[in-house]
Amino acid sequence: MHWKHPIGTAFCALAAAPLAAQSANPAAMTAPSTFDTASPVRQQAPKGAPNIIVIMLDDVGFGATSAFGGPIPTPALDKLAGEGLRFNRFHTTAICSPTRASLLTGRNPHAVHMGAVMNSADSRPGYSGFQTKDAISIAEILRRAGYNTAAFGKWHQTPDSEVTPNGPFDRWPTGQGFEKFYGFQGGEADQFAPTVYDGTRSVDAPTGAGYHFTQDIADKAISWLKTQNALEPNRPAFLYFAPGATHAPLQAPQEWIDRFKGRFDAGWDAMREESFARQKRLGIIPANTKLTPRLPQLPAWSSLAPDQKRVAARLMEVYAGFLAHSDAQVGRLLDELRASGEYDNTLVFYLVGDNGASPEGGISGSNNYIGAYQLGLETDAQRLAQIETMGGTDTNSHYPSAWAWAMNTPFRWAKTVASHLGATRNGMVMSWPQRVGTEAGHLRSQFSHVNDVAPTILDAVGIAAPAQIDGIAQKSMDGTSLLYTIPDDKAAERHTTQYFEVFGNRAIYHHGWMASAFHGRQPWTPTNMSQNKFEDDVWELYNLTKDFSQSRDLAARHPAKLAELKALFDTEAARNLVLPLANVMPQKGLPSLAQGRASMTFEQGVRSIPESALPRTAGQSWSMTADLTLAQGAQGVVAAVGGGAGGWSVYLRPDGIPALTYRLFNLATAQLAGTAPLSPGQHRLRFDFDNYGGYGKPATIHLFVDDQPAGSQDLPASPIGAFALDDGFSVGVDTGSPVGDYPAGTSHGFPFTDGQVNRVTITRH
Repeated sequence: MHWKHPIGTAFCALAAAPLAAQSANPAAMTAPSTFDTASPVRQQAPKGAPNIIVIMLDDVGFGATSAFGGPIPTPALDKLAGEGLRFNRFHTTAICSPTRASLLTGRNPHAVHMGAVMNSADSRPGYSGFQTKDAISIAEILRRAGYNTAAFGKWHQTPDSEVTPNGPFDRWPTGQGFEKFYGFQGGEADQFAPTVYDGTRSVDAPTGAGYHFTQDIADKAISWLKTQNALEPNRPAFLYFAPGATHAPLQAPQEWIDRFKGRFDAGWDAMREESFARQKRLGIIPANTKLTPRLPQLPAWSSLAPDQKRVAARLMEVYAGFLAHSDAQVGRLLDELRASGEYDNTLVFYLVGDNGASPEGGISGSNNYIGAYQLGLETDAQRLAQIETMGGTDTNSHYPSAWAWAMNTPFRWAKTVASHLGATRNGMVMSWPQRVGTEAGHLRSQFSHVNDVAPTILDAVGIAAPAQIDGIAQKSMDGTSLLYTIPDDKAAERHTTQYFEVFGNRAIYHHGWMASAFHGRQPWTPTNMSQNKFEDDVWELYNLTKDFSQSRDLAARHPAKLAELKALFDTEAARNLVLPLANVMPQKGLPSLAQGRASMTFEQGVRSIPESALPRTAGQSWSMTADLTLAQGAQGVVAAVGGGAGGWSVYLRPDGIPALTYRLFNLATAQLAGTAPLSPGQHRLRFDFDNYGGYGKPATIHLFVDDQPAGSQDLPASPIGAFALDDGFSVGVDTGSPVGDYPAGTSHGFPFTDGQVNRVTITRH
């Protein structure tokens, strides 16, 4: 497309110089510049600047999609690959938040204080999750350079202590250069009833029959593109589209799940062999690639009982439906660009996962995986009983760990194991029709990393990374532009050195060699963090130029090379704030809104407060007290925590009778209620949780109405952590997925009406 620029505003001090080639160690880009912010007139982008679309899926393995030889059809990705370039040596960081931070900044994750997923952050500088202003995002650079910017979907880069109505909001998407944000903040979301923010405001998603979050954000992204093009057709767009798919909970429209019925009955061992053969046939992997064997901790498909196979196959059908449905929504977005006439001058990155496929569903899979890995009490019989509803509104499904291994074909490990390629190797397609030209449909095998995306964008736009922003010196970008790969598939790779580290699992890549140290944590047992000593970890060595799948450990044959790479890892680790290494200590030393507070009081209108901001109740006895002023016909939620996977809700039924639902994941659900409607006037409800013995131990819950007992029930266990990663605490409504089985006909979230929730107090005893 030919861009017109009727306003002849200078592009300030942004030099239109290409990015420098990367040497053995990442180097700063050339032509550093500053932004002149004195002019009140908005910048105009450089002439001919392309639209930029960055698509990032979640927890998708290298061998999952049809575009990379996998069993799940992804026609939108296939079509894009036919119009662009397919990268088979593209790398992520092995886990969500670090990958996203690296993507959007062009820096290594620890260097921008994002070395840990937000739920596992701690006070070490490289792991705090508090991104500083010396690593401005590509969205902010483009916004200041004259782009309209928007983000839709998952964020998961804001510290929990800042995900509140109080902010601060500079680490929210709208504080990181995105003028528009519609999506969720945590690690995951219920796809049928997500906890959603529009900008920084908690809003209700338009849930109901036929609703799905991925379709919702596609609708809104398409609408945003149309509106910005109508209002400012001469201004290019930067759109970041990040669905929750395929992170658990695995949830998809039923018709998409049913499309795959019977497709996975042969099991993961057979599926892996089939994918491997297909990858070779398509040329996705070299002909001499070896298929790595199944890890001994994972069961052979043949060892499963018939009913276990039925459950495992159905959970994989859910995953496949989820991925295929998500790809279809991406296809709708790209088709809108094609129809608009702007597609030829649009640079698209389709990142097929922020890490490898996830084994966090456990060895047997789960219909409520948060509960399963907290309490470990889900049985084969429970899973079988829900086989027909898997992937629907009443399940929080995740597939067995061995399916993740199969989806990562031909690699050995999976998400979080940053020492090995199954966690860090993801498929990626880059398309820019007017630039790719006759190279469309070809493969690129140069080493590349998620931190290369931002430098590639700057190179395509024709600007350099600013040396300063608002007087703050900026850290150099660690990635390198990938545009050099377009004309020549044999071009020498420019990203020649890259470290990896997550949960102590670590690796270093250098000129074709990789040294890897597995730190011992089994990724299918998320609560079983490794306590191994780092000096006891065994380092392995691989020559990836001859061993695509990381199948042959050469440490014993090349001890000098291994020593060289270990020393290089130490150098890179020190330079990037990876040190000191430590075993996982979630939230240790970080700011906490609940720190030192045994009691907190809230009023009606509070929405989606993270559970971590409340007094810690896991493994404790505690109580909730609510003071109400009621009019005739008062009904609705008084207070709620969590969602359909697990949580509690105190509410007034439409008949005015107070009730309590406590959902202990899918292990037990307690329902307590008063005996009579509450009259107009002042009332008090109290919910007591009596814990016996600490984390995971049995408990009893009690409901009191105006200080009089209204019922109690024993629970076989109590949570050891949060109910959910995204459904928080609200007063006067149940945001996100509903905890209670609220009466049919009530509004979503069952908001409190005809009265007032004056205060709700949560007190730890």
